[in-house]
Parts: sequence; C-alpha cells; structure tokens
Amino acid sequence: MFRRYTRRDFLSVAALAAATPIFDVKPLRGIDFILQNSPTPHKYLIETMPGGAALFDYNNDGLLDIFLVNGGKIAGSLRVPENFDRGTPRYWNRLYRQNRDGSFTDVTEAAGLAHAGNGNYGMGVAVGDYDNDGYPDLYVTSYGRNILYHNNGDGTFTDVTAKAGLAGGGWSVSAGFLDYDNDGHLDLFVTRYMEWDADHNKICGGDWHTYCPPAEFPATTCLLYRNRGDGTFEDVSERSGIAAKKGKALGVAFADYDGDGFTDIFVSNDGMQQYLFHNNGDGTFKECALESGAALTSDGKGLSGMGSVFQDYNNDGRPDVVVTVLPREIYGLYHNDGAGLFSYQSLETGLGALTSGSSGWGVGLEDFDNDGWKDLFVAQSHVLDNVQQIDASLRYKELPLLALNHNGRFERADSGLTTPLAARGAAFGDINNDGWMDVLITTLGGPPVLLLNRGGGNHWLSITLRGTRSNRDGYGASVRVNGQTRTATSAGSYVCANDKRLHFGLGAAEKAAVEILWPSGAKQVLKDVRVDQFLEVREPETS
Repeated sequence: MFRRYTRRDFLSVAALAAATPIFDVKPLRGIDFILQNSPTPHKYLIETMPGGAALFDYNNDGLLDIFLVNGGKIAGSLRVPENFDRGTPRYWNRLYRQNRDGSFTDVTEAAGLAHAGNGNYGMGVAVGDYDNDGYPDLYVTSYGRNILYHNNGDGTFTDVTAKAGLAGGGWSVSAGFLDYDNDGHLDLFVTRYMEWDADHNKICGGDWHTYCPPAEFPATTCLLYRNRGDGTFEDVSERSGIAAKKGKALGVAFADYDGDGFTDIFVSNDGMQQYLFHNNGDGTFKECALESGAALTSDGKGLSGMGSVFQDYNNDGRPDVVVTVLPREIYGLYHNDGAGLFSYQSLETGLGALTSGSSGWGVGLEDFDNDGWKDLFVAQSHVLDNVQQIDASLRYKELPLLALNHNGRFERADSGLTTPLAARGAAFGDINNDGWMDVLITTLGGPPVLLLNRGGGNHWLSITLRGTRSNRDGYGASVRVNGQTRTATSAGSYVCANDKRLHFGLGAAEKAAVEILWPSGAKQVLKDVRVDQFLEVREPETS
C-alpha cells in the first residue's frame, strides 16, 4: 500500500529537522585569543562595540585562516590622547594560520601584525585584494586610526596606511571592499559611528550607570575611498555624495539592488533611519532609503541598526536586506520588490516572533542545510552588561539565533550552542572544506566560538571567482546557480569579513547550471557543472 502524505507529515519532518542541532561547538585548537574590551565603571561606549573576525586564506594554501581584532586596555579614567597599550601581547590583534589537521598556529608576530598602535582601540576588519596581486589584504578599523596591511605573498604583511592614504580617523566600525566604479580596482567603504572621545564620554541610566544611547552624541559621516590603481586611494566621501548624510553607522553591506550594473551600499544606522546609497554610475551616490522603503519600520519608526546583510533570501533573483536591532524592536527585513522599491516584511517572514526580545549584531544569510534556501544566523547579546538588573525580562548574554528558511519564511532551529554569550561579530565560511557552512562568533571578554556544521546528505557547490577585466576577487558579480542568486562579497554582518567563496546548497540536484554577471558586464554560463566541488571560474578576457 502507498501512503498519501499530508502537509502535516511534511511539517513534522521539518520540525524534526529543526530540533536536530545544525552545528557542533568545536574547540579552536591552537587559538588562545581573548577579546579584551576592558569594561570599566566609566561606561566608555567603545567597550561594548568590538570585535571583528575575518575568515580568509592569506597564504593561498586552500585553508581558511582566522584574523581576530582586539580592543585594548582601559585602566581607570581615559584622557585624550588615549593610550590602549596595544604593544602588549595581550592586546594584539591576532592572525592564526590553519594547519592541515584543522589546528591553528599563531603567526601574528612573524606576519608583521603584532602592534596596532597604542592610540587605536580595535573594532572591525575588511578583506580584499586591492592591488590584484592574488593575495588578500587586510584593512583594520578602530576608534583612533585605521590600518591597511598589504599582503606580501610570503606570509608577511606590511603597514602601507600612510602611502595608501587610508588612516581615516574618529570612530570607524565596519568596512568593506567594493568596486563602485567598475574600473577593476577595489575601493573601500568605512562606517563611522558618532563623534565621541574619552573627554566627552557620558554615563546614563541614573543610579544604574549604563552606556549612553547614540542620541546623546553627534552624528558623523561615513568614508568612501577610490582606488587609484597605483597603491594609493583618494578620499571621495564629499565628491561622491556619501558625506552629505550624517548618521550613526555600524554595519555595511553591498549589492546591486536595481540591476543597473553598479554596486549599491546599505548602511545600518543606530537609533535612526537606515541608509541606502544608490550608485548613479558616474562616481556619485544618492541616499534613497526613505523613498525606496528601506529606511524605517512599517509604522514609520527608526531602527537601532547594528549588523546588516544584503542577499536574496527568497530566490527571486533580487538582493534583500536584513538589519539586526535591539530588544523591543524586531529585526528588519526589507524585501526587494523590484523597480528600486523595498517592502518591510519582518512580520510576514516570521522575524517578529523570533526576535522581539533579542539584541542582534553579526548576521548572515547562508544555506546551512544545503536545501537551496538561505538561512538566517545572528550573533546576539544586549548592549548593556547590567541590563538584567534594570529589566528582569532581558538578558545580557544570549544564545545565537539560527532560523531555517522554509520557502521564504524563517523558523527557529537548534544551533547546538547551549551557553549564552556576549556575542558581537559573526563570520561565515567553510572552515574544514566539507561543503557545509560554518560560523565563527566573537565574544566580549571571551574566546571566539566555532560552530562547525554537522553536514548531511544534500549537495552543494562552492565557487571562487577570478576576475580578469573585473577586480580579481570578482566582488560585485551576481552569480546564479539553479535558481539561487548571490552577490560576490566578503562584507556584511557586523565588523567581520566572510569567506569570499560563494556557497550554494543544491538539495538533491546532481548537476548545476551557473550564470555569472561580472562587474565588467561580461556574462558567463556554465552548464552541467558537477556538484559537491570547489570550482574556480575565470572571467573571460573578451566578451
């Protein structure tokens, strides 16, 4: 007898899958890093905002390595100019090389990355091959000055910040490489949070003594640097129109949301409207989030925007936006409706029930179960370390949110992590090259946490782009595989850089059809591609 299956049967299967942990919490052998945010009774706002992580293959051996951004020492009262004792090893940023057995070796000092400058309290990191030499470079953001490290290709890095003109200044947070003018050279975008220094710090909360909200401090502008192609960058923040809008910027993500061939920029702002910078294609941008429908909630309120991701969650071929926020709000999901418009779909996609009591930071849309739909992962923790004393319904440390995507609606799943964390950054990549996406979480005052995907029976494809006329990383390319679309980028999340390889879950499919639209305008089609492989695709040198 054949049984006729009902919708209830399939829901039961989905519920069972959701109840099975997706990840194993694995020790990072050889990594002894502790994120030193140095919390004090003075409640300096920088204490609650680090720290970044990058998953990237710095030595091109096929294994993802890990770079971790540290905060700095804060002892007693700070005074301008601040000294965060970054020359002491405890406060170094760290680079860990992955070995063939899955362990890691600290190569920070040998690589030339040991001293980040005593005046710099670390925040985030961006990864991109800005000089197209085949080796990924690092850009580290800070409260203070930022640093560009050129990858020399021999296991070492050189601080070329002064030559490149990328020191910035103020309080930089997230950053990302993109090719906004499609000239084949990666440019750089940097978010800045507010105008703040130690001499102008405030303590809020009355008797409770809390970190002050962003409304207590003046807004500031983001930075856009154009790559001249000779190892130097030009600050085009004013000329491009980016500096015309002040905000409280934390996260940034890139995608061509209207399909005009130029990469656009989404910025998550804290305690106000969000920004969507439309690329006009002539070197200028127009901020259009409000008119596009991606600035506010459905009832016209601003968001406490922290992390952001700009990818297609519902497989309609258009990149959508997810923004993480504070409790009493819900994470913002802006569905790309086409024609340059977005609609606020947080409730319709299930995020209302999943996120109203949580604070989100690092965020990713990745297909963790390889079923062909991008799932949602968020690193969670409140801003206030004493929030539970103030409001017993809230928690400082939280479990991350893992929500599996079922045809465009998100449903909570078990991440496998049982210990709440003061989580901040979340970087996404396939750490052990098994075809299943993993997550690295950074935690305030604690070690990084690796969530290693348990895997399953579904198929997958991982694509590395090799640009020729376009930038070598292929950042900005739109890649479509079996009805799914991804934008090539390492940016997104919060203060982190992700594995640049483009991961596609393929379900039961045994062949893949690949379509690539390169930033140069070249179109490339590959048919009957073998699944379950790491595929490098080289851009055609002629159209």
